[in-house]
Amino acid sequence: MAEPDGFREYVVARQTALLRTAWLLTGDWQQAEDLVQAALAKVWPRWQRLTAQGEGPEGYVRRVIATTYLTWRRRRWWAERPTTSVPDVSQTGDVLAGIDLRDALGRILRQLPPAQRTVLVLRFYEDLSVEQTAAVLGCSGGTVKSQTAKALDKLKDVVSMGELR
Repeated sequence: MAEPDGFREYVVARQTALLRTAWLLTGDWQQAEDLVQAALAKVWPRWQRLTAQGEGPEGYVRRVIATTYLTWRRRRWWAERPTTSVPDVSQTGDVLAGIDLRDALGRILRQLPPAQRTVLVLRFYEDLSVEQTAAVLGCSGGTVKSQTAKALDKLKDVVSMGELR
């Protein structure tokens, strides 16, 4: 099967953003790469139809990433994940403080259920509206709002209990 027109250019232009989104969902760079690759493999056969619609493939690709991630989370082999201890957040002015903060964000996001994590990543990292997030996930706006509220409450509890280090 021949490569669809514009597919390679899209992947080159958007791969960094797609990988960051996938990392926020999975918390692991290798799994994020696998997630993006799996999502793009699903998009490949539909590429001509997506680009012919004139709206661009961005929303569809995000939806495929989110639904693929949620499908993967339902598989039993995700039940156990090895973890390592991550050092405390560094002092202000440390050149590694940004890395430590990103690690802390990853740890705190991993404490959320997959659906809540997905909603937060789409709403606040991808900066999608409630309606856009609902369209990506194939659910109602009310579901997005309730999942967002539950996730933010959980994050407040985690931070207030001092679990974010």
